[in-house]
Amino acid sequence: MTDLDQRITSALRERADGEIDTGRLLRDARTLGRRRQVRRRLATGTALALVGVLGLAGAVRTDVGGLPGRMPWAATTPTAVAPVPPRADAAPGAARHPDLVGGDPRVLHLGLDTRRARYLGWAVYTANRTESIRYRVGDGRPVLVEVSPDRRAVNELLLNGLPGAEGAIPVTFDGRVRDFRVGGGGVVRAWQPVPGLYARASMLGGDRSALTEAVGAIRWNEARRCDAPLRLGAVPPDAQVATCAVDVDAFPGGLTVELTIVRSPTATMSVQLVHGAQIAQDVTSGNRTVDGRPARLSTDGHQLELLGIPKAHLTATFGWLWPNEPPAGQVDFTEAEATSVLAGTRVAPDLTDPETWD
Repeated sequence: MTDLDQRITSALRERADGEIDTGRLLRDARTLGRRRQVRRRLATGTALALVGVLGLAGAVRTDVGGLPGRMPWAATTPTAVAPVPPRADAAPGAARHPDLVGGDPRVLHLGLDTRRARYLGWAVYTANRTESIRYRVGDGRPVLVEVSPDRRAVNELLLNGLPGAEGAIPVTFDGRVRDFRVGGGGVVRAWQPVPGLYARASMLGGDRSALTEAVGAIRWNEARRCDAPLRLGAVPPDAQVATCAVDVDAFPGGLTVELTIVRSPTATMSVQLVHGAQIAQDVTSGNRTVDGRPARLSTDGHQLELLGIPKAHLTATFGWLWPNEPPAGQVDFTEAEATSVLAGTRVAPDLTDPETWD
């Protein structure tokens, strides 16, 4: 199972409501995925960026001989034109409608002053109504900002996953920047940008003035689209898109986009686009077809890859992947449904050119 968060220092406290139990779904998936991701990042020395409840770790996997075992690679090329999530002009910013934050996986209700800051990643998780942006101001350290209309979603910073960093750091929404010394230390600030909206900004290894300056780059009066270079068509019956996560930390050398589809009670399908300059030569011969195009089903029968996308893997991971029995009434996504989803996906024509993403 792919790690839905690609994070190293935080774990999501899900509190789902409604008909689809996405909280339980994503908690189980991320527990397994986080363990794998942490081991990979620590092994390759890339556990440097602070990632909170919805954070993205800024690493893209290269191909070292197939889908399994892809390893993170190095950081962004400094001269690259930084990707920016496309505008969603029909949607309001968080300042005007904080109640909409985290309600639509396709929309971010905040943005950045791109004259000052560079996007490293963005994400929306509807399970606990949270949105996040990870970015860098100048040559400073990465900053993660998480926002939610539910105070409980961002009321503590979890630092599991780094050497010597276990446990939670409660935050107080008074706007003060506070130091923490766990896991090498850093700074965190929690506040209410507008009534009804709770925000938390975190920086690993930074100082108070740097975080204060970085927070000033947030724009609360604009909305952006989350899915960027990957869009889905129709989803299976009784299912819905619950999460969207885009990681451009390694751009233009690589990027990842992950969209998660859920169905009650806990069925999940993760659709992931992984682009990388170091991915092996395109493989076009498979054991399946998707809308007349070659595809490959993994040996365990849980991952279907649509082949023929240059320097990229587009996969759908589905089915019950855990050793325990699924919940009563569980109807897992099938290969046929994964085939239908991949057939309806749209990938930007040039993943290295953000001008083609919109």
